[in-house]
Amino acid sequence: MYEKLAEYLAQKFKKGKIIEIGVGFNFKAALKLKELGFDVLVVDWNPKAIERAKELKLNAVVDDIFSPQLEIYNDANAIYSIRPTPEMMPHLLKLARIIKTPLYIVPFSTDAVPKCMKLENYKGLVIYKWETKDI
Repeated sequence: MYEKLAEYLAQKFKKGKIIEIGVGFNFKAALKLKELGFDVLVVDWNPKAIERAKELKLNAVVDDIFSPQLEIYNDANAIYSIRPTPEMMPHLLKLARIIKTPLYIVPFSTDAVPKCMKLENYKGLVIYKWETKDI
């Protein structure tokens, strides 16, 4: 699943900075994007997750999506989150709108996503997207 998301993003963006928000301890998508040549940054509120990401040679920072440090995200080509909590989703969308950057969410199958996001199916993977043209 995670590698499929990386493939999907690599088809949409040929290079640049891509940020995973709420990475937790699952680094598969970020590592695949890095392998594909992207400048990847992972973000989480948990310092232990960020420490582990750095051990894996990923760029990583601690941040809280509920009160984000905007300078972290300003030069991103895209942001994504895999299985964020429902409480995170409006904040992810708000951040994407503020920095005018596309957002991609792979939700848990039972979670509702913000209504303005569009469903896309990539090789069986459910991805919701909000792109700047959707403003």
